[in-house]
Amino acid sequence: MKRLLLLVLFFLTPALGLLAQTVTAISGTVRDAQGLPLPGVNVFLKATFDGASTDSLGHFRFETQQPAGSYVLQASLLGFVTVERAVTLSKQPLRLELVLKSTPHALGSVVITAGAFEASDEHRSAALNTRDVQTTAGALADVSAAFNTLPGTTRVGEDGMLFVRGGAASETKIYLDGLPVQNPYNATVAAVPARGRFSPSLFKGTVFSTGGYSALYGQALSGVLLLNSTDLAPETQTGVSVSSVFLGASRTKRWERTSLDGTIDYTNLTPYQHLLPQNVTWFQSPRGVNSSVGLRHRTGQAGMLKVYGTWSQQQLSIGQPSPEPAGMQRVALRSTNGYLNTTFRSPLRRGWSLQTGLGLSRDDQHVAPDTVRLRTLEQAAIARVVLINDSAAARWNVKVGAEVLAQKVTQQVQPNAAAAATYAPSFLERRAAGFLESDFQLSDRLAGRIGGRGEYSALLGHWNAAPRLALAYQTTENSSLSGAYGHFYQTPTTSLLLVQPNLRFEQAAHSVLTYQYTHDRQLLQVEAYYKTYSHLTRFDGHNTLNATAYDNNGTGYARGLDVLWRDRKTIKNLEYYISYGFLDTKRQYRQDPVAAVPTFAARHNVSVVGKYWVANLHTLFGATFSYGSPRRYNDLNHPEHGYNQGQLPTYQDLSLNASYITRLFGKYTIVHVAANNVLGRQNVYGYRYASQPDISGSYNRVAVTPTAPRMLFLGVFISINKQHPGSVDERPE
Repeated sequence: MKRLLLLVLFFLTPALGLLAQTVTAISGTVRDAQGLPLPGVNVFLKATFDGASTDSLGHFRFETQQPAGSYVLQASLLGFVTVERAVTLSKQPLRLELVLKSTPHALGSVVITAGAFEASDEHRSAALNTRDVQTTAGALADVSAAFNTLPGTTRVGEDGMLFVRGGAASETKIYLDGLPVQNPYNATVAAVPARGRFSPSLFKGTVFSTGGYSALYGQALSGVLLLNSTDLAPETQTGVSVSSVFLGASRTKRWERTSLDGTIDYTNLTPYQHLLPQNVTWFQSPRGVNSSVGLRHRTGQAGMLKVYGTWSQQQLSIGQPSPEPAGMQRVALRSTNGYLNTTFRSPLRRGWSLQTGLGLSRDDQHVAPDTVRLRTLEQAAIARVVLINDSAAARWNVKVGAEVLAQKVTQQVQPNAAAAATYAPSFLERRAAGFLESDFQLSDRLAGRIGGRGEYSALLGHWNAAPRLALAYQTTENSSLSGAYGHFYQTPTTSLLLVQPNLRFEQAAHSVLTYQYTHDRQLLQVEAYYKTYSHLTRFDGHNTLNATAYDNNGTGYARGLDVLWRDRKTIKNLEYYISYGFLDTKRQYRQDPVAAVPTFAARHNVSVVGKYWVANLHTLFGATFSYGSPRRYNDLNHPEHGYNQGQLPTYQDLSLNASYITRLFGKYTIVHVAANNVLGRQNVYGYRYASQPDISGSYNRVAVTPTAPRMLFLGVFISINKQHPGSVDERPE
């Protein structure tokens, strides 16, 4: 386990809303300028997850347990001008009458959804939101693990990262408030899954695009995960967390226009791993210190300055089964990471608004497999500015911007700790990008998005131009059909550039067709896609340091069908979703001698995720079952079967969790228990082969399995001074 293992569950109180605070009922009607009721209007409190949609008579009603104070209520419907109204929450119910003015050439309810699963407080037809991430069984409050239950992804248990539609983990990029994050996962070693660096409670919304994404984002051949952080914290509070693997504390201070928060936690898995059986030998169990500081300041009615910084340090030493005569390989890891994200947004004049930001990162990793010593230091700075004009929002808008990156990577390699000989590869990258995009309306039922992105890499000495296009058609009141097409480019990964910097951009082309039906808290989304890859990097797998063998002649394809069904209506207090992904893919890249199915791709992937609230017990129960069809591997003992033609066993995992809401010493308290792989299934992720055959000509091998048969967790999360403790008798919607 890595940083922030489950510290974020302390924030389940405001996110889950399971421990009721002062309940305020908000209701009313929404009409158009002619006084006619408007159905389907999205009405919600900004910066919260509390809201509802109007019914056929324009009526809405919802309850909120946000602390008393001033908030902004927003009502929006595509084709109408969004209305915001200041409201004050107290114990008294609020009754509101809202009027929305239509815009010329209104678009109805058409939205462009091709390739995107959205989850934010502004899109109620979302697939996942922050509460979902925190309460999905098996995810252990990790953003990537939760999104791995969605269609289009493959569970690669030995990595823990996002593998999207036949693409490697490096081909899906993570953005925080519009800025790409260079090192979004904690450092780890082979076959020990990584965790994301960011707590889900940091975000007010997420957008997971598995293909055909906006021209505002680049450097990703497969998809992007956009994380949008919260604005002002709702209230002042202090938290203490005690669990089976870490101790943590947090403090948030809220003023009228500013909030400041900080967290710190210490993780040490030594006691836990001594109590439960392990599949590996831990010479030093994972341990580390993690801290974060966040500043939010409202500069005006719509202006916001955000500063967020993290620092983490971790170390471990593991003994893993080895096919070599020694029987074990020992790998030690020591790493530090610092990250700073600063963004600012503000309206300008004549319909223009500004979004800008600066990100700084420093990642230092020391890895010692047996007698080898390897240090990799990556330092990066990225700046971004986006101008948006909505003055012509009745028919179209304009987004124009630029992004620049400076990145320096140095590596020190000592092949033998007993010898002084070392070598030090390095590279310096300076990359610039510009983009232009517009959403437009062709008719009341037809909308589009067109854009383009261009990049230049000083290291590669190459330009690229990436056009993007999307169209959406409203088929019925509750359904739409949309499509997207685009070109996508990405710089080869750091490990490749350290050997051979004279490469070119890798390239992919996406074609996506989506059908979406959403009505009364039910969602069905079906998406077909086809991707082609070109200019993928290849090298000699028997001599990876031979720079002359590197080229960009790799190709591939991926095609498939993704289905998502989500239901929050049929059974009271139960919400569940079922996802299925079919994937047909082949590649010839990296060390592949021929085109083959990648080792990280499964043809069929299924996830069933459910959550059930039991009011009498004040407890939310959760369960997740995941299935993946056999992945491929290269069987050295049966070369006659062909390259990557070996098949692993199926992947299966059943995980359970429960969050019990109570009070301890009169304070908000959550007791959380979780068990991953409760049936103890011995999933196999691959095989390690010996470097040389034995006297019979066979290669000895060992299976790559999880580090432990199952994961158990117990944590207690206490909020010392929340302002409105309330009751625990009901769970709000």
